[in-house]
Amino acid sequence: MSDKTVCVRDFEHRAKRVLPKAVFDYYFSGADEQESLADNVAAFSRWRLFPRVLRDVSRVDMSTTVLGQKLSMPICVAATAMQRMAHPDGETATARACRSAGTGMMLSSWATSTIEEVAEAAPGGLRWMQLYIYKDRALTQSLVRRAEEAGYKGIFVTVDTPYLGKRRDDVRNRFKLPSHLRMANFESPDLAFSSKEGYGEDSGLAVYVAQAIDPSLKWEDIAWLKRITSLPVVVKGVLRAEEAKEALKYGVDGILVSNHGARQLDCVPATIDALPEIVEAVDGQVEVYLDGGIRKGTDVLKALALGAKAVFLGRPVLWGLACEPE
Repeated sequence: MSDKTVCVRDFEHRAKRVLPKAVFDYYFSGADEQESLADNVAAFSRWRLFPRVLRDVSRVDMSTTVLGQKLSMPICVAATAMQRMAHPDGETATARACRSAGTGMMLSSWATSTIEEVAEAAPGGLRWMQLYIYKDRALTQSLVRRAEEAGYKGIFVTVDTPYLGKRRDDVRNRFKLPSHLRMANFESPDLAFSSKEGYGEDSGLAVYVAQAIDPSLKWEDIAWLKRITSLPVVVKGVLRAEEAKEALKYGVDGILVSNHGARQLDCVPATIDALPEIVEAVDGQVEVYLDGGIRKGTDVLKALALGAKAVFLGRPVLWGLACEPE
């Protein structure tokens, strides 16, 4: 059998061979029994396409806009943490690749490259900032300020992580960052996830989230975020129509239909199944995006047909970064 990589699954298999086990497990795993992890992918196959014919497709323009910014295609890069575990260039390589492809990149708060390094690596590239709300609100605000000053074009605030999901492989591996890496946007070892004291028998990231991330987050905090930034604010992690309507009341600029790559709560719906009712609920008032389970071009097409303005890819980018960066 040829070793040529022709699809996302091929890259995943290659990445599994080249990455350390704890790193691959961290990137790949979902919560608990991983039912939603499998269903995120499988759900796309339950939707069928009814193609039109004789439509003159000799010239195809896939360009679109996200939050008013032009993209070459409706496929963007989602925030995935700690990319330097996959390749030494990590997030800076991803930023350069996105600029070359004419699309946008969402940078994780938990990146192993700083906000500024990623901006400098790809001048003129389109970037958004993914934001966790920390217990330390001054720290949270400083991340927003740095993103503004570095030319990022929006804030995607994660709303589905008051605590970290139970990722069994990470518990078994007692996951922590390799000793030569740190969450680069933070100064102290505790906030940079580089404590020399270790994290006991649990997943180190679960301990980190319990210590640092604010579990009291509520809708009023979205209003606070809107007040402290002039950038568009997108809520990331909505799966219910009524919560999409609530988001509109608080003036959000977009909704990312996401179940956090099925890494937070198992047995939630696949994002493609949740998408139609959220699109219907917002009724065109804001843009709706989707992540989770996208592995093929037809998956993208189905998301667009069901009302998504664009999709965001997570794990496939990590597999590519591990195998063939940029």
